[in-house]
Amino acid sequence: MINAAAMYFFLPMMVLAVVISFIRLVRGPSLPDRVVALDLMTTLGIAVIAVYAMAFNQPIFIDIAVVVALISFLGTIAFAYYVYRRVDQ
Repeated sequence: MINAAAMYFFLPMMVLAVVISFIRLVRGPSLPDRVVALDLMTTLGIAVIAVYAMAFNQPIFIDIAVVVALISFLGTIAFAYYVYRRVDQ
């Protein structure tokens, strides 16, 4: 039951959200808007990996999702530091 729901409802909705986030990434009026859109796309990618892991009973993909989440967190921290240093000067 969860396999069908994941394949026909959850994954297409997340792909639609990634497309909308990509539009914001391209059209974002400022750098922070674009970074937030990129962070959202990464979070949605992690969600897609997790749903795929549950749908196909592949728990190894959860480890991959955790690694991607850690890298995304470090990128967000680096951007916050960049903005802090930019405003401070």
